[in-house]
Amino acid sequence: MDLPSAFVIGLLHPGEMGAAVGQCLTGAGYTVLWASESRGPETAARARAAGLADAGTAAEMAERADLILSVCPPHAALDTAWGVQGFAGLYVDANAISPATAREVALMVEEGGATYIDGGIIGLPPVKPGHTRLYLSGEHADTVRRLFDGTPLDARVIGGGAFSASAIKMAYAGWTKGSAALLLAARSLARAEGVEDALVAEWTLSQPGLADRSEGAARSATTKGWRWVAEMEEIAASMAADGLPDGFHQAAAEIFRRSPRAEPGGPTPTPTPTPTPAPQTLDQVLSAIAGDALRN
Repeated sequence: MDLPSAFVIGLLHPGEMGAAVGQCLTGAGYTVLWASESRGPETAARARAAGLADAGTAAEMAERADLILSVCPPHAALDTAWGVQGFAGLYVDANAISPATAREVALMVEEGGATYIDGGIIGLPPVKPGHTRLYLSGEHADTVRRLFDGTPLDARVIGGGAFSASAIKMAYAGWTKGSAALLLAARSLARAEGVEDALVAEWTLSQPGLADRSEGAARSATTKGWRWVAEMEEIAASMAADGLPDGFHQAAAEIFRRSPRAEPGGPTPTPTPTPTPAPQTLDQVLSAIAGDALRN
């Protein structure tokens, strides 16, 4: 598919990752739209910094865009697609969703006249080259890949089926974020049993680096864990769909569900879902995860 001379891209929605992806596209000379309706001032600030143009509403974006790129928390992927129902261009879902959920999104947008392209982002927000990949699969995936030529985002088309991009994201995050949850669970168990110091000492002897990794996992759980709950559930669904055990990632979802949440830019996490003291350290994060086990 040839790109038109004035290719217009719609971005739903410019969070930390989405705004960075949008900036890659504006830096390449494309017009990138976003929809400010129902969005807060932090989102608006990110959109302005990325050079995005405000279309006002998702419906207006759908009228003006040739391609819509969805980069949102996984639990919102279906609602986000529904918000542009009737869009007839290329629709790229780059969210951390299972192949089964990706099929649902594809069915939804294709019924409205769009062409679905599957995507999965691995890495940090793409500020400089070499740190972030956008995997793409399905018809016209190469069209999307070419949009990112010469940008910090490394877009790659992979084979294996129309929803392979979602599959690789699930497999990759199944380890990276799943292992973070397992590490927090193991340290929480040691704390509940009164052997945390002994465990950390053993890690120092036989597994150097795990203590630091557990501290990093706790920080990530407070800042990003709320988004990872649905991602772990999507991974569990992917496992179950292929006849693999899904219990581990269901448990990982629960670890992140119990983790307190830090407000973006705030000095301390805001606890969710119950009003417990705002944790600032690994100790307090582990206490929140252990929950009733520490009170018994």
